[in-house]
Order: sequence, then C-alpha cells, then structure tokens
Amino acid sequence: MLNNDEVMSLYENVSRLTAAMLQAAKQQDWEQLDALEAQCSHEISILKTKGPATPFFGALRVRKIEILEKIMRDDRAIRDATQPWMNELQALIHNTGTRRKLEQRYSAS
Repeated sequence: MLNNDEVMSLYENVSRLTAAMLQAAKQQDWEQLDALEAQCSHEISILKTKGPATPFFGALRVRKIEILEKIMRDDRAIRDATQPWMNELQALIHNTGTRRKLEQRYSAS
C-alpha cells in the first residue's frame, strides 16, 4: 500500500497529465494525446492496485476532491475537443466500409 503522500503525488500527476492531454487534444496532436493517455492509465492503475490503506481527512481530503474535480473537468473538455475528430473518423470508416461493399458487390458481376 502507498502512504498518503505517495497517493496524493499520484493524483497530482494524473491531474498534470490530464491537463497536458487537454492541450494535446486542443492542438489535435493525436500521437501526443495517445502517449499521455498511456501514462495516465499507468498512474491510475497504480492508484487502483496500491491505493491508500486509510481514507483521507481534513485538508488532505479537500485537496484530493479539488484534484479529482479538476481531472473530471479536463476529461470532459478532452472529450469535447476530440468528439469532432471521432465523428470524422467514424464517417471515414463508414464510407470506406460502404465503398468496399460496393466494390465487392459490383466487381463480382
């Protein structure tokens, strides 16, 4: 198990990573976004497997809540920034699949 300082350090690192992910998403730097997401997932997996043995109280609890709220705001903004690109990608995949079906159908005749 991690001690409270280690856990808070991980939360703060996840917050820094999500802020960087948001910047990458706004700049449409998909490779950077992917790399940052992998780092963030790693940090979160550590929190899940080795998280705090005891709950936080007082100022530490307040700080943890502030960090989590920022992470959630950044996550929402990342999804908002990536949604147009995801829609475009989905349309491209759909169009490619449709074209392939048409080619298969009419090349057989």
